[in-house]
Amino acid sequence: HNGTLLEGTAQSHLELRGVAQEQAGTYHCKATSEAGAILSEPAELTVLARGQPSCRAQPEPSLVELPSDCPPDSSGSRYYDVGRCPASPCPGASPQPSGCGEESGTCCGVKRMELRQVPCADSTLPVMVVAECGCGPCARPRVLVQGRVTAADTGEPLRFGLIFLGGKKVGFTSYQGSFTIEVPPDTRRLVARFVDGQQRLVDAVKVLPFDRRGGAVYQEVKMMRKKEPVELDGGRNNSILLGESDGREPVGELVLPAGVFLRPSGEVFNGTVKASVTFVDPRDVGTASAASSDLSFADARGEIVPLRTYGMFAVDFREGDSGRELQAGPLQVRMDAGQVWMPEHLSKMKLWSLNPESGLWEEEGVLRPAGRKRKRREERTFLVGNLEIRERRLFNLDVPEDRRCFVKVRAYSNEKFNPYEQLEGVVINLINLEPQPGFPSNPRAWGRFDSVVTGPNGACLPAFCDPRRPDAYTALVTATLGGEELEAVASSPKLNPNAVGVSQPYLGKLGYRRSDHEDAALKKTAFQINVAKPDPNNVDENNGPVYSYRSLRECEEAPVSANHLRFYRVEVDRYEYNVVPFKESDVTTWTGDYLSWWPNPQEFRACFIKVQLEGPQEYMVRSRNVGGTHPRTRGQLYGLRDSRSVRDPQLGDTSGACVEFKCGGMLFDQSLADRTLVTIVPQGSCRRTAINTLLRDYLSRHPPLADNNHTGAFSMLAPLDPLGHNYGIYTVTDQNPRLAKEIAIGRCFAGTSDGFSREMRAGEGTAVTFSCQERPPGRESFFQRLLNAPAEA
Repeated sequence: HNGTLLEGTAQSHLELRGVAQEQAGTYHCKATSEAGAILSEPAELTVLARGQPSCRAQPEPSLVELPSDCPPDSSGSRYYDVGRCPASPCPGASPQPSGCGEESGTCCGVKRMELRQVPCADSTLPVMVVAECGCGPCARPRVLVQGRVTAADTGEPLRFGLIFLGGKKVGFTSYQGSFTIEVPPDTRRLVARFVDGQQRLVDAVKVLPFDRRGGAVYQEVKMMRKKEPVELDGGRNNSILLGESDGREPVGELVLPAGVFLRPSGEVFNGTVKASVTFVDPRDVGTASAASSDLSFADARGEIVPLRTYGMFAVDFREGDSGRELQAGPLQVRMDAGQVWMPEHLSKMKLWSLNPESGLWEEEGVLRPAGRKRKRREERTFLVGNLEIRERRLFNLDVPEDRRCFVKVRAYSNEKFNPYEQLEGVVINLINLEPQPGFPSNPRAWGRFDSVVTGPNGACLPAFCDPRRPDAYTALVTATLGGEELEAVASSPKLNPNAVGVSQPYLGKLGYRRSDHEDAALKKTAFQINVAKPDPNNVDENNGPVYSYRSLRECEEAPVSANHLRFYRVEVDRYEYNVVPFKESDVTTWTGDYLSWWPNPQEFRACFIKVQLEGPQEYMVRSRNVGGTHPRTRGQLYGLRDSRSVRDPQLGDTSGACVEFKCGGMLFDQSLADRTLVTIVPQGSCRRTAINTLLRDYLSRHPPLADNNHTGAFSMLAPLDPLGHNYGIYTVTDQNPRLAKEIAIGRCFAGTSDGFSREMRAGEGTAVTFSCQERPPGRESFFQRLLNAPAEA
């Protein structure tokens, strides 16, 4: 309890009765056997005083942005407080043991909502506001990990690859390499193994990040291609170099004495052996994404501790004629001590193998200094260890590393970095790079990597750090949301501490540099920092973004005003408004209401319509979505969507817009379908000139028909069928709402039902066409009025 061993608890079950305030805190178990020790994940016990509410009736503030045609409030803000209820657990009511645990508990949630009307330009805008919070059944959304598995060298998808969780097969990848894994309940560390049935790629064991609150996290998985096998004579001495490609000096070698190869029965095999040894070389930073596991092991105390790699290798020995697998051992692993520039690592270097079920590395043996070997008039010292290969595992040359810190990173929806516009569900990746040249350590290479998913308060990523030299350890950080790369804050031509999120002088010590710092042609989606361990005696370094390893809670609970590093989505000209508020990054914020945009929190169906606009500029296009045929919602607003058209590089004076609309279908009670009344209106001087023939015929065959008398708009009752690109309608269903929308937009841009493009092809797969005129002379645009406004305005 709170790190102190409880007396008389040498069993697997702990029961507390008459709980008092001093029993609050963290509990965990430690299991010990001949194989070692391991700590359980901690359980947090919160004890409330009598009369202390666990769920306050007063909602917490939560802001949503109103449409641009709604006037700002007295403070100049166009944000409206709709309230939210924290999804915190409520105390159990049952005195029976069965009343314990999360499964039978209750949680704080929305008890009552009320509809308000906000005055806007020509009308009032309905908005549902949380009026009261209370305890109720806990939301149990599905927790998913989605992604795609490809070869690291060619990008070729892993087609119909096997997926294992632990030792259990749970499914296959698709023809395109896509996969979906449902995370089992109570999982804290998700270890998945991907296996190529054709044996062209090395098995990948990945520790996949996921969002415990529910929903889907997207992850790209890379697999190393197996090295072409070489033929060896099993009756003679052999050696295989490790990491000799691309002109680099080899890291080491495998020494295979005569008679080392064995059949599974134990019989020595002296025939022709096909040996494939694939080396993951950390001197090539590009291999980090394809490396297996998260480089962790359980130490003698049972704690999960990071490793720092000097190289991994996968071994596959087979009989030359039959292709049957062979075992080997004992053989020698020799590592060139000249590749280890940190003197203390020479005595710590060990040989490890990866447990494919736990994703943890297990010690195989210690590498010890051995005799010298002359090569090219040089004398080299080797670290030597013994190894027996009894099963197909990945092996590793590693040292444990205890100089650790945490780095605080947040992601935002745009470059304004408003605290209430943070993005959740973003996968932040941190690659630890070897120290800078000049410091007594390795040349530039990667040492380990970590991935964390952002929550409502960002993410804290573990990283190596050093208290003496700020540039001793560096970190390369990236961020992705549903496969989309987010941008980092610029570091050139001038570094702006307010934009980066870190104050001086600590920012200068971190040496922040975006990936395009020296070459503007490079991508802007990563940054690199020196992981300078904060000095506890320096007040400028005790407010983030780097925290000591013992300050994890301080990092996780740091206010948004504290120093942190930032990513943001490149601001697209899109705007979304839902009458019933919902954060797509947090499935637990979903509310069951007839006016909910997404009627089913377990499955999200995104619908888009493609609009072609013929005119000399780009135009904002709005979809207004109201109840169409359902008696409970007819005429009531579901939400608004705005999207700016994008120029077609192939067509002069033509642009296209992919505009989301609320799909037709069942509402949240799943009893009666509604065909949403969708109205598409370009915001400009535009006239409708054409409607897709197939779409018009479909709508006429599925009455009732929407009124289309206004030539400046297009209206329809949303189809219940998932129409395709031939109709100009794009529909994608997924467990992740953002991913569903991104895929649908990519298909809409391409004008196909299965393609994907970031470049607009306005003339393909269009539903409706508008002809737009240039603005009449003398009529200033909003931006022109803004530019011409007097200074005092």
